[in-house]
Amino acid sequence: MTKKDLNNWIMYYEIQKLTRLGFSKAKIARHLVIDARTVTRYQNMDDEEYQQDILQSSNRKRILSAYESFVTDRLTLFPDTSTAQIHDWLKEAHTVFGEVSPRTVYNFVMFVRQKHNIPFVPPMREYFPVGELPYGQQAQVDFGEYNMRLSDGKRKKVKFFAMVLSRSRMKYVWFSDRPFTAANVAQAHENAFGFFDGIPQTIVYDQDRTMVIDENLGDILLTATFKQYTKSRSFKMHFCRKADPESKGKVENVVQYVKKNFLYNRLYSDLQTLNEQTIAWLGRTANHLPHNYTRKSPESESSIEKEHLNPYTPMTVENKEFKTYSLRKNNTINYHSNFYTVPFGTYKKAGEKVIVKQNNGIIEIYSINI
Repeated sequence: MTKKDLNNWIMYYEIQKLTRLGFSKAKIARHLVIDARTVTRYQNMDDEEYQQDILQSSNRKRILSAYESFVTDRLTLFPDTSTAQIHDWLKEAHTVFGEVSPRTVYNFVMFVRQKHNIPFVPPMREYFPVGELPYGQQAQVDFGEYNMRLSDGKRKKVKFFAMVLSRSRMKYVWFSDRPFTAANVAQAHENAFGFFDGIPQTIVYDQDRTMVIDENLGDILLTATFKQYTKSRSFKMHFCRKADPESKGKVENVVQYVKKNFLYNRLYSDLQTLNEQTIAWLGRTANHLPHNYTRKSPESESSIEKEHLNPYTPMTVENKEFKTYSLRKNNTINYHSNFYTVPFGTYKKAGEKVIVKQNNGIIEIYSINI
């Protein structure tokens, strides 16, 4: 019996043992660094059937056998390399490399890993605790949505804006029963500043469509309405990737807190009542109870942070209501019995709408989020 056959028998018996102990196929596959389908196949074999399988396998010639040393060398140097990357390296290094399916390459790479005992080692990202920011320096903003229950058993989808002061963890939440636009996002900021009685120096966002049109070589292009609003306020903006806990994890935690503590099993009656209930919840729970990390009440900490915020003077946010029109799947709209085309790709889902305005005889069409 060769060393390879011995290793195969050890693996087979290990699968049988872990199966008897009640481990799932996925856990066995991860533990032994093999495919889950291999686990399933070996689980269904007895000793005699497995012996026949080994004999057949030893006599089978693999299509990629000529490249075994190349794959082995690469995996030895870079154990975290994906199969797709190995496939690309094979085509790059061997100009006569033929058309081979990704599944064939995957099976061969797994064979090489087993034969030469090269487990997949995922790259690890190291994290370090981030020091507390100075009072008044930063706030974080994010959005959430939730399907609330109605008294008749139906569901009502609501959306909400959340802002949290990074140092004190003082929170503000505001609900809407319609998708947020740039105008009511600006209004939500005003509500939050009034609630905090001040404006932080910097606000961290992800690249939400209500605020950001595009990113051009690192420069963030703001929507016209939100850009106009920010010109009238003193805070700086920092935009990060969506769902980036390292940049705005505090507000992402707030979004989950709202869903799991405030909204869970709460009945929806109307929007005004919901926002009144939100303010009450912030006062008695979210901002009153000690924070899990700081062990201090955000409410008491905010009295200190308020002294470091920029002064706030109420400002009216212009929020004109414009008629919306349904966007057809061929990227056109029907406006006053005429059809107008919008840029290809504007239509993304059924029910998508756009805003149409007339400005000095010129028809202007806007995304609902701009």
